[in-house]
Amino acid sequence: MKIGSIVIRCRKFDKMLAFWQEALHYIPREPAKNGWVVLRDPEGRSPNVSLDKAPDEKRLGSTRRPRLHLDLYTHNQEGEVKRLLKIGATRHPQTYEPEDDFRVLEDPDGNLFCVVQTWQVDKDPAHVDSDPTSKLGF
Repeated sequence: MKIGSIVIRCRKFDKMLAFWQEALHYIPREPAKNGWVVLRDPEGRSPNVSLDKAPDEKRLGSTRRPRLHLDLYTHNQEGEVKRLLKIGATRHPQTYEPEDDFRVLEDPDGNLFCVVQTWQVDKDPAHVDSDPTSKLGF
């Protein structure tokens, strides 16, 4: 398992997109859509940075919806979730749709993170078909 994406919830989506693209020399995995984009390292060596436009500025950074969280990419989601639960993670209350490829957990300090199932066999985290934060209940 590895960090696949660092997700930043933001107010100024277009400015954040331009900033992080220039700062990291990353490129969008796909065009930005509905306030969501995954920026990837064109050389595939570093984790993605995902931007998620906050729907309500008043909630940005509140304890309900953190501004940052990790997406952990794995080819064995079920096994990794079990392992993480054994070492101190807990399940975050969440309703999932059948097509959802992520599970939301909390670390021992209550910080939320996602375990995302990847289907590709390649080593490039930029090729994961996932938008895990679009349906998160946090």
